[in-house]
This record gives sequence, structure tokens and C-alpha cells, in this order.
Amino acid sequence: MIEIKNITKTYVNGDNETRALRGVSFTIKDGEFVAIMGPSGSGKSTLMHILGCLDTPTSGTYVLDGNDVSTLSDDDLADIRHNRIGFVFQSFNLLSRATVLRNVTLPLIYAEVPESERNARAHAALSAAGLPEDRYNHMSNQLSGGQIQRVAIARALVNNPSLILADEPTGNLDSQTGDIVLGTFQRLNKEFARTIILITHEREVAEHADRIIYIKDGAILEDGSSHKKRMIEHGKKKA
Repeated sequence: MIEIKNITKTYVNGDNETRALRGVSFTIKDGEFVAIMGPSGSGKSTLMHILGCLDTPTSGTYVLDGNDVSTLSDDDLADIRHNRIGFVFQSFNLLSRATVLRNVTLPLIYAEVPESERNARAHAALSAAGLPEDRYNHMSNQLSGGQIQRVAIARALVNNPSLILADEPTGNLDSQTGDIVLGTFQRLNKEFARTIILITHEREVAEHADRIIYIKDGAILEDGSSHKKRMIEHGKKKA
């Protein structure tokens, strides 16, 4: 699904240059659950913006679903963001005085999808995200933090994207609620074969993924299976 080759990103401010990414390369297959982890200033946010087609690299190539994203126009990038990538953010970005269903159907309203289809797709996305049906007509400001984030996940799913990009999705949640949300991502990955990239600075959060790419000072230092994945594979071998 994703192939990143020698991606660099340099920001220029007058005579000053900041190299945020320094020749980053990796591939992500369909159906993988990958965490990109690193401290503040590591380059992970810059990498996230490139993966989400919110920014373009200074050099290198980014291939998504067979398309070289690095060469596309702004309109083409907007089309990819709308149709192929579902975004989940730390700040939720929901309309507080709109119902759950309204929040989830908004992308479909903008796309002029008929109302009956909008509602059916929103119900399917909310069910996949694990939100109880009795919450669908609640205002989003009447929900708990974990429920709000699951609504945000449903909104990311409603256009049936090939990739879900989650940027610090548990950053505003307590640890117990965060585990519930991370469990939702795991279920979407295992039961619905969704490809998920999770951006985080926390090792404990990254360990919910199957693979961890660790980035520091704009370069990849480690890329391998998470401890959880290794334990599962070890158990299979013993069996």
C-alpha cells in the first residue's frame, strides 16, 4: 500500500535551514497496524503530514496505492485526502452541538451522497467503531471522551478509506479510556482488515500496534515487530 523512498523535508527560514526528515524509507502493506513513534522534534509530525498528503517532501518518493503522491497536484492531493485517507486527531474535531449521526455524515453531505445512503453508511461506521446505538442521536458534547473519539473514528471510516491515520488519538484521554480506543483500532485492524498508522510519542501506546517504526532527529533508528506481536508469534511457534 505505502512505499516511502529516501524522503527528505527541509524547512527554510531566511538563511536558516531545518532538516526535519533525512532520507526516510519504509514500506507498509495492506492490513498492517503500524505505530510511528518518536520524541518531540523527531520528525514524526512532519512524516505524518506527508503520509496524510497535507504536505509534500523536499525530495524522495511517496507511493500510495500505486500512485506517486510526490508528483500530484493540490487538487489530486485533496481528492486522496477525501477518498483514501481517514484522519483521527487528538482534539477530536467534532461539532459539539451536532448529533453523533450528523458529525459522521458530514463528509458524505459535502460529497452530495443521497440521505438514505449517508445514514446507512454512518450506522455501519459507528457500529464498526463500537459506539452503542443508543448514543447515535446524542449531541457529541453529551458523550464521554472515549465515546467522542469513537465517533471521530467512525467519521474517519465513513468514506471507506484505504488508510486510517491516527495522530496521538489518546492524547486527551485517561489511560483506561485510551486503552479502550486503542482496542477499537486493534479490532478494526483484525476484524475489518483496515490499514492503520498510529502516530505517538509513548512506547506504551505504540505497543498496541503490530510494528513500531522509531524515528529520531529525522531518521529511522528502529523498525520491527512490537513486543506484543513478538509474544504472539512466540506463542504460535510453541504451539
